[in-house]
Amino acid sequence: MTGTADDLAASRTLWELLDRRAARTPGALALVQADDPGPDGADRSLTFGALRDRAERVAAGLHGLGVRPGARVAWQLPTRLETVVLTFALARLGAVQTPLIPYYRDREAGHALRATGAGFFAVPGVWRGFDHTAMAFRLALSLPSPPLVFTAYDTLPEGNPAVLPAPPAEGTSVRWIYWTSGTTSDPKGTLHTDRGLIAAGACLARALRLTPDDVGSMAFPYAHVAGPDYTVMLLLCGFPAVLMEHFALPGSLDAYRRHEVTVAGGSTAFYAMFLAEQRKDPGRPLLPALRLMAGGGAPKPPELYHRVVRELGCRLVHGYGMTEAPMITMGDPDDTDAHLAGTEGRPPEGMEIRVVDGTTGLPVPAGTDGHVRLRGEAVCRGYLDPEQHAGAFDDEGFLITGDLGRLTDDGYLVLTGRAKDVIIRKGENISAQEVERLLHGHPGVADVAVIGLPDEVRGERVCAVVQQPAGAPPLTLTDVAAFLREAGLSVHKVPEQLELVDALPRNETLRKVLKYKLRERYGPGDAAR
Repeated sequence: MTGTADDLAASRTLWELLDRRAARTPGALALVQADDPGPDGADRSLTFGALRDRAERVAAGLHGLGVRPGARVAWQLPTRLETVVLTFALARLGAVQTPLIPYYRDREAGHALRATGAGFFAVPGVWRGFDHTAMAFRLALSLPSPPLVFTAYDTLPEGNPAVLPAPPAEGTSVRWIYWTSGTTSDPKGTLHTDRGLIAAGACLARALRLTPDDVGSMAFPYAHVAGPDYTVMLLLCGFPAVLMEHFALPGSLDAYRRHEVTVAGGSTAFYAMFLAEQRKDPGRPLLPALRLMAGGGAPKPPELYHRVVRELGCRLVHGYGMTEAPMITMGDPDDTDAHLAGTEGRPPEGMEIRVVDGTTGLPVPAGTDGHVRLRGEAVCRGYLDPEQHAGAFDDEGFLITGDLGRLTDDGYLVLTGRAKDVIIRKGENISAQEVERLLHGHPGVADVAVIGLPDEVRGERVCAVVQQPAGAPPLTLTDVAAFLREAGLSVHKVPEQLELVDALPRNETLRKVLKYKLRERYGPGDAAR
């Protein structure tokens, strides 16, 4: 980052950061909605100054609805200008936000509303064929204190900013509750502060070395913790991003070309999609202005790195992040190919990584595999549920990630696996136990193990290995998908692969299912399934 960006990174709150960026470059373009043109047919956009001013008017409108500092507000909205405006309006008020991924359904959304006690719930109405408003009212009726439900898709409440109280003066209070699937069946509410999110975005900005001349892109759900992470980077560096509510290739390519996007990506799945499009016409650059592909959230096969660099003609930098710590390590565009292909990059200043022995908890030497632990301002404050929070940190304040890896002699991190049973599909965490618990309710399932298998497009694909009752008709993948959708499971968690076995492999002591044997059996060389 430049000296100016480093100065902005000292902002105490997200609202202060936006206000300071808007004061410095009010007319600079901040956000472009590339897939929802305005009445004149042109792409809708906001400058940094317009973003601040509209967010303050919306804050006044929300204040009129009863939103006060500390109020808990859930929102389940797609990647739109209005979503960004709403989040900064809530930041101006000092509300506690709990963003929900748009494809969450009754199970996950209901759990979040119950756990947070949200007093307000913003939804997009009918979106992509699903009636979010109907779901919101359905869930509200099941709660002891129903939230106020309102639509925040293309219109937002506005008012006179003169009615507003002073903006929050400190950024160390918990004002964000993000949700991630973990080793338990229910999602975990992860607690973040403004200062923590600013620190994470600053780390990303420093690693990618972006300038005001760049044009970024957000094709992932803004409700993901990567949303504020990326937005902080925009505010620090002063460059715009193209928002994609409905990202799909080849359809979205026109917007990337029209706005001359220089930085694209999101996760391993995005790299693979862009690469597949490039291969349709190898002699023509897919995105002529593209100079950098960047992302994280899922494993990156080294061979995919080399294919992207060779065929797309850009640099590829990949990092390690999680809902609990949005930016942990990141590759540097100036790193060697060996480092960029074979590691997750280095931790930035302010992020401590410790690799410890799984039994003793003591640090292990460089080059030795162990359990990865984290400490730093960008790390979350813990979990909403006290039971989930207990044991999340060690005695020295390091977050116990459940990931396995090693640090190289020159400080780069190599991840080798996960101790916790989580599948990462397209950058989203999926609890295997949650899917297993639901499948156990199917009459054609006697026992089941859900595993993640390496997938070049998705990072990992979800595979259900089922042991059926004697005499049961063979189960099909269609049967499984229909059953889980009927049970209210989010579409992105539904298995893409089904294997039927006579018996699940188990150990000889506690009779635990040996999932590593299933991964060995159905993983490598099994892409045709």
